[in-house]
Amino acid sequence: MTENPFPAVRWGKDPGSAMRRAAGAVIGTKAGAWCVRKLTPLDRWLLGHSNGRWTIFGPIAAPLLLLTTTGRKSGERRQIPLAYMQEGERLFLVGSNFGQAHHPAWALNLLADPNAWVTMGGTEIPVLATPLTGAEHDRVYGKFVDYISNYANYEQRTQRDIRVFALTRR
Repeated sequence: MTENPFPAVRWGKDPGSAMRRAAGAVIGTKAGAWCVRKLTPLDRWLLGHSNGRWTIFGPIAAPLLLLTTTGRKSGERRQIPLAYMQEGERLFLVGSNFGQAHHPAWALNLLADPNAWVTMGGTEIPVLATPLTGAEHDRVYGKFVDYISNYANYEQRTQRDIRVFALTRR
C-alpha cells in the first residue's frame, strides 16, 4: 500500500448536510456566484495567510486547496483557492469560472505550463496537471456535479467546454 501523496485535510461538512445544501442552492444562482466572486479576494487573503488552513466560507465550504501556477504572460507565480476532489493519488480541479464565458486564467496557465503547486493544510506540494478528455472528463465532472450541484448550473450558463484537470504529485 502506498502512502497518500497529499495531506488528509478536509474543510466543510459532508455534502448531504442541510446547511451545505442550502448554501449550494444560493451559490448556484447568478447572484450567489457574484457574491462568491466578490468574497474570493478576502478568502484568498485568509487562505494565503493561513497557508491553506482557513477559509471564510467555513462549514459550507467544499474541500479547498490553494493552486499556484506560473502566469503564461507574466511568468510570475499566481495563486487561487479552488474546490477539489481526490481519487486515489490524484486531485481533480474544474475550470468552471462560475459559468462565465471565458476560461479561468489558472486553467490557461496550466495548459501553458503544467508544473504547479498546491497548498493543503499548510504544506506546499509540487504537482503536474493533466487536462482530462472524453469519458474520464465526463466521469470526473459528473462526480463534481454530484458533490457540488452548482457545477450543473455553471455548465448551463456557458457555451464553452469546461476543463477538468488531474493533478499528480511530482
